[in-house]
Amino acid sequence: MTRAVIGLLWLMQFLPLRAIAAIGSAAGALLYWLIPKRRAVTRVNLAKCFPDLDAAAREALARAHFRAIGRAFFDHALLWWAPRARIERLVRIEGLEHLQTLKGAPVILLVPHFVGLDAGAIRLACEANCTAIYARQTNPLFDEFLRRGRNRFGDQRTYSRQDGIRPVLARMREGRPLYYLPDQDYGPRDTIFVPFFGVPAATIPGLARIARVARARVLPCVTRMLPAGAGYVLRIEAPWDNFPTNDLAADTRRMNAYIEQCIAAMPEQYNWIHRRFKTRPAGEAGFYPESR
Repeated sequence: MTRAVIGLLWLMQFLPLRAIAAIGSAAGALLYWLIPKRRAVTRVNLAKCFPDLDAAAREALARAHFRAIGRAFFDHALLWWAPRARIERLVRIEGLEHLQTLKGAPVILLVPHFVGLDAGAIRLACEANCTAIYARQTNPLFDEFLRRGRNRFGDQRTYSRQDGIRPVLARMREGRPLYYLPDQDYGPRDTIFVPFFGVPAATIPGLARIARVARARVLPCVTRMLPAGAGYVLRIEAPWDNFPTNDLAADTRRMNAYIEQCIAAMPEQYNWIHRRFKTRPAGEAGFYPESR
């Protein structure tokens, strides 16, 4: 099945972007009904994060999210195989000068889990040699293509979470920016509870810790999916001032607050199918049906 899907993606690279977007959006709408567990997770997340929205508005947002997921997935037809010139047209970069000014210095790119993060990573690889930490996929073949796609341009260095932080720090000291995605729930180990849309969320405080150890500047880096046929915009912002501080919880809360601001601008594009509130404080019941 995986080989068939990858073969379909390869064929789709020859289609115009608008056609790929239409197919992806339709596939995402279908997935909304085919994967009920993720649909339920999305509904719980939206109810927790947007309690002021009525049920109909949250349902519309959930459906829009699945369509965005479908589009982003089928855009891999281009991200994995299209020539560099087409990738550069597909993803426009804003704020690259913020990264170029710090060339050679330790840098962390704060990359929240929006659907365009792969498009941003592959486009950025056309401009800079980076390092990254990734979560291994359960499907070995898809994992191979995902890593190959992210590393197809330049000299990128990626490490799994199981490899630890030491090789990443070594690459940062060589002047490679760290493309860092710290906003998922990986369980209680090495996490702290800080608010995310007012809900205590187990959050890795790695952004502040790595920034302190590496003496790195933190630059927010978010990729936004544009309307069908228009591609993406990767925006790199100016480095944060006064970060990190001596307050790890406050630094981590600052990160979550920033992500909340980004979500407000494009709520359908955040990774709502992830069980962001899976880990709960001691004694608190789980939010998701399978955890009750």
